[in-house]
Amino acid sequence: MPDGLVIVDKPQGVTSHDVVAAVRSVLHCKRVGHAGTLDPMATGVLVIGFGHATRLLNYIVDHHKTYEATIRLGLRTTTEDAEGETIAWPVGEREHVQAQVAALTREAIEHAIGTRLLGQISQVPSSYSAVKINGRHAYDLAREGQEVVLEPRQVTIDGFDVLAVHEPDTAQGTRDIDVRVTCSAGTYIRALARDLGDILGVGGYLTRLRRTRVGAFDIEDPHVVHARSEEHSFTTRDGRHEARMRARLDTTKEQLLDASLTMGQAARMTMPVVDIDDRQAQDLRYGRSIDVAVSTATAAIAHPADGDDDLVAIIIADSGTPTRSHPTVVFPAA
Repeated sequence: MPDGLVIVDKPQGVTSHDVVAAVRSVLHCKRVGHAGTLDPMATGVLVIGFGHATRLLNYIVDHHKTYEATIRLGLRTTTEDAEGETIAWPVGEREHVQAQVAALTREAIEHAIGTRLLGQISQVPSSYSAVKINGRHAYDLAREGQEVVLEPRQVTIDGFDVLAVHEPDTAQGTRDIDVRVTCSAGTYIRALARDLGDILGVGGYLTRLRRTRVGAFDIEDPHVVHARSEEHSFTTRDGRHEARMRARLDTTKEQLLDASLTMGQAARMTMPVVDIDDRQAQDLRYGRSIDVAVSTATAAIAHPADGDDDLVAIIIADSGTPTRSHPTVVFPAA
């Protein structure tokens, strides 16, 4: 079984799990996972791990992320994105909102963002998010018509830049703005669109979302693998013919492995690294502590004379002896 990470440019219209299935199909490998779900509407960076590298994904998912998005001001939807139904303004209020939208300036939008939506903020996730309530996803409950009440959570918005303010659509009474957001894990960009619209008093929802970076993994990396979506027809067990979208990679197994990062490369892009010798590598693989001081989860990498970096373990400090560390995850020798 191969081990490594690959950066996939997820297409619109498929789930993150669809992309995992496409990678699994090309590699003929069951052990495949991803770091950080993207909604079907969203595109961009999806970090896929396969083989033993799936154990690195838990460390990647908490990295800060960067998105480019388009927010439509002047309307609201049930899902806070373009896939939901439009929520009509009360009679007599629509004309007032349209006038506000037409009068909006870039300065007013940036002031609202700067004063309310930067730094550490309290955010209520969308009712159509993947947050679980008593073991069920919020979006499943919302689609069943149940009332969904989610608790606010603290997230960090490092950057929220307005890239462009488009001319108003006078027929619809809306105005699109393009933005770039860098934020902590767990931030919902749909919720930012909703909240910005509420702060401005005109409503808002997301029409486009593209993730351009997850930690050190960037969409501009020359080794990014581009997936595409296609319609897939199939027959159900009860004989019904159905169709759904699926992800597809137009690449061979060898090409996908050539585009992937080794375990050592992936670890160096994911967390702090400490170089160890052969004796320390043996101790770690037997579950023993070594004389290395670390302050956070750290990748311990050995350097065999006849091969690539050997990711031996992820180590953390011993609670009783801070100058020593013990393995919390151990990887088999290559």
